[in-house]
Amino acid sequence: MKTEKALFASGCFWGTQYHFNKHIGVLHTIVGYTGGTVPNPTYEQVCGGNTGHREAIEISFNPDVTSYEELVKLFFETHDFSQVGGQGPDIGEQYTSAIFYFDENQKEIAKRLIQKLEADGHSVTTKVLKAQPFYPAEEYHQDYYNKTGGVPYCHVYIKRFE
Repeated sequence: MKTEKALFASGCFWGTQYHFNKHIGVLHTIVGYTGGTVPNPTYEQVCGGNTGHREAIEISFNPDVTSYEELVKLFFETHDFSQVGGQGPDIGEQYTSAIFYFDENQKEIAKRLIQKLEADGHSVTTKVLKAQPFYPAEEYHQDYYNKTGGVPYCHVYIKRFE
């Protein structure tokens, strides 16, 4: 089976993982940290806001079942990409919106969908950045809502693409 990876940051990684785990074609998700300068950061370090990392999710998916474009659409449909400085009540650079691309095709898809949203009148603060090292978060963060029986408070699905 073919697999590809996607890497997104859209605020608290618990809610992001909740939505992506339900998407057909997603094989595996891991929450963690990317985009910073400290190797193997801890949750406490990232929350301190001094490492440059964002809370993120690494997604392994089957491109024969779902496309990278469909995943980017879901990314935009499950968080407030217009918010500056955080996501919902979670404030800080570690909660800001970003797409980390692995190749030029992913970069092109992300930029094209941002242009579509902007053409539809949306303000998009999402950064499109080259993928950087990804560090898995501590085990208690993995599949958090499945473990606790909760539901996301910062991530609500809103259809934005046809």
